Amino acid sequence: MTVGTKMHQTLASLEGAAANLKTFALETQDQFAKQMFNDLSGQVDNICSSLKGRVNYIEQEEPQYKVKQPQQ
Repeated sequence: MTVGTKMHQTLASLEGAAANLKTFALETQDQFAKQMFNDLSGQVDNICSSLKGRVNYIEQEEPQYKVKQPQQ
């Protein structure tokens, strides 16, 4: 497995975690928990943004790490 593949998988996992946290925030009635889930999802979103920037940089510098998109 290449570095590019691992980074894309990590990014997908983080995006899934952020989506789960947003769902938890919507489903709870506890205002403290709702705020906590929203805060955590925002932090994970920030991490995703940073990682996307790194992925883009790596793919520009090292084209062999670029993950090919499946053809439709």
